[in-house]
Amino acid sequence: MKEKNLLAELAAYLFSHSDKESGRTPSERELAEHFAVSRGQIREALAILEAMRIVERRAKSGIYIDTKQASVEAMALFARAGLPLDPIQIYETVELRKIHEIKAAELACSRATEENFERLREILKASEERIAAGEGLAREDREFHLEIVRATKNSVFHNVCSYMMGEQRLPIYFNDPERNVRSHAEHIQIYEALLRRDGNLAQALMSAHLQGAESYWKGLIEGHGEEPQSPALEKA
Repeated sequence: MKEKNLLAELAAYLFSHSDKESGRTPSERELAEHFAVSRGQIREALAILEAMRIVERRAKSGIYIDTKQASVEAMALFARAGLPLDPIQIYETVELRKIHEIKAAELACSRATEENFERLREILKASEERIAAGEGLAREDREFHLEIVRATKNSVFHNVCSYMMGEQRLPIYFNDPERNVRSHAEHIQIYEALLRRDGNLAQALMSAHLQGAESYWKGLIEGHGEEPQSPALEKA
């Protein structure tokens, strides 16, 4: 089993087989038997999960699930494994995204190439088709934002934002058809600002666009898991 697959599958297994009260998980021996790998491989995988702050290994006690302080990398792993994400972590990630993506919009205005613009046009066209079909924009939204970051020509910047833009939360956000339409309209405005190389406008539009996502997740947290009614400028 490849390391990346083992990490995602191990994380999913630990979540589903941990004690609901204590968070304690099966032992290293039990995990090695289940995944048909050596205890050394399990130990290495657990060390990575511990570094991501997904698990805690306690001497003479066992392994415990601990996601309250999970890292951004952990959230990307959760998305790949199809695991639920903590709304507070999502909200904090969106807050961090605002810092990065507003700057990305400014940089993209001066660095984007025709190839970037062509890709953005393709994504906008795909978004229109999905809206017409009554489908959500989860994938297109992520691709649109990442293409803007890619246009900065900074690979480290792109890698960081890729981690932050986990996929698991997006289908939930884009269940609302009106939100899809509004999000698409805002994407078009951002695209047009980039095309005009207007850095100030692009930053302002991106800020307003992401403010909606921040409001949405904040509403979920404050509403104890209930979706807020008519959040303003919602966006992810």
